[in-house]
Amino acid sequence: MALLKDVRFDFDRYDIRAEDSEVLDANAESLKTNPKLLVLIEGHTDQRGTSEYNLALADRRAKASMNYLISRGVRSNRITIVSYGKERPVCAERSEDCWSLNRRAHFMVKGQ
Repeated sequence: MALLKDVRFDFDRYDIRAEDSEVLDANAESLKTNPKLLVLIEGHTDQRGTSEYNLALADRRAKASMNYLISRGVRSNRITIVSYGKERPVCAERSEDCWSLNRRAHFMVKGQ
């Protein structure tokens, strides 16, 4: 079974950071090794900003992650994206450390 890792984003950004490109490279290799697996990429933001803004930003984060995987040879029909904005935080404290955990693209294997 493929073990896919999440990637994080800088505040108010959706570009893939250098350290996260290595994570996405590993995710792509795992998906190519398991060609029947489908993946859901969830886009998330921290709690700051309006719901509308965060939904759009989270969508761009999920799309950036998806496009990276596609550029590494993963077929687009295996990837679905969804944007949750700030609605599903993994950390609820009001601190930069916590907010940085919530700014992420979360990868879930959906099945075959």
